[in-house]
Amino acid sequence: MRFGELDIPNILSTCKLLDSLRLSHCDSGMNSLLQLEHAQLTELEVDYGKFEIVELTCLPKLQRVSYKRWFYSEKDPLLFGFVPHLSKPRLAKSGSLSTRTVVLSQLLGNVPSISDLHLDFESEKIWVLPESPELLRPVLSKLQLVILDNLPEGCDLAWTMFILEAAPSLKELCITVWDHWCNMLMRDKEFRERNGYCEKVDVEWKPHAPDFKHKNLVKLTIYGFQPDDIFVGFISCVMEHAVNMAEICLHDTKVCLCCGDVD
Repeated sequence: MRFGELDIPNILSTCKLLDSLRLSHCDSGMNSLLQLEHAQLTELEVDYGKFEIVELTCLPKLQRVSYKRWFYSEKDPLLFGFVPHLSKPRLAKSGSLSTRTVVLSQLLGNVPSISDLHLDFESEKIWVLPESPELLRPVLSKLQLVILDNLPEGCDLAWTMFILEAAPSLKELCITVWDHWCNMLMRDKEFRERNGYCEKVDVEWKPHAPDFKHKNLVKLTIYGFQPDDIFVGFISCVMEHAVNMAEICLHDTKVCLCCGDVD
């Protein structure tokens, strides 16, 4: 659905008690700008729109935001203005070669109260940049739960440790590793190559402080676990740094709710 430039702002100004808003498969034109202001909105979800950027200008009660499969842009998909209570952002995208890398310290620099962070890579390219703790710690200092969904199979997991380095309050880390064809764009090799869906590559990362200790992480959950060097090495690495780890939960691949397939 394609709205006029002012239609969505007009809806928000009319529905003054609106608590939750979902915009799915709609926008105001290719590479359009969406600016949102609302006094009562606590939850926002945007999927599949062709906005160049969604600007959360003034949403004083917003707590949760989810943005799925944003359109290609040279800019960050979200711009955070006045969102003092935002604590649970979620981003999901099937990354290709042209997908802009998200730098969390820049994207979330104006959101210092994040408690839960959910990133879904939809079994494709890892589109987040592992950063140094000096840059990222001011943003993730209150983070307690991280969910990393649909990481591609067969790739090293060590890069995820950059989150532990930058989030001293983190209590729980949940990772799903899954080549799930319901998420991945086509199995045809030629189509994937033509549209920039590349072969799997490991994310480059080096520990900032190899001997750092994390005192608050107590639970690690992994879905899609395999008894191979990648998983065993990653778990050993986490245990070495998370000195108060109390629980590690290892599961097979999740069951797909759409097709019932287990890869």
